[in-house]
Amino acid sequence: MKFTAIACLLASLGAVGSATAAEPFYIGSWTLTGAVVAPWADRHRKPDDAERTRLIGKMLVLKTREISGPRPFACASPQYKMTDYGPDMIFQGAFEEMQRADKKADPQALAASLGFNGARIRTLETGCEIGVHFVDDATAEIGLNNYVYTLKKR
Repeated sequence: MKFTAIACLLASLGAVGSATAAEPFYIGSWTLTGAVVAPWADRHRKPDDAERTRLIGKMLVLKTREISGPRPFACASPQYKMTDYGPDMIFQGAFEEMQRADKKADPQALAASLGFNGARIRTLETGCEIGVHFVDDATAEIGLNNYVYTLKKR
């Protein structure tokens, strides 16, 4: 009887240990499914379309110790850190800068126009000059060269 109780206890501890070892939700394959001109882009000059065309349909793979994918997203040794930002601070503070330049610019409305809801937006800082902002667990956005790229988890 004691052996059964000990075995059950050890089994439950093993299950708890394996549950804590689960990978973060962002680890895995993400496809660049689309891109829109960023709200902060100069409306009088269209951003270069060649890079956008080259990237759409490509895959990024976020691994524990590497990000693989097309330039400029690949990274040999990311230093991941999850942070919650307000809408004014996503895309490296671009919406805050817009608000300073134009008092009518509303960071919350700008973020909502890109699919973000709420006052806090989960952001994965990679340590590789790219921040990944999550709309939800299966949709993320990255700002690059006056475009906002959408990523979908596969």
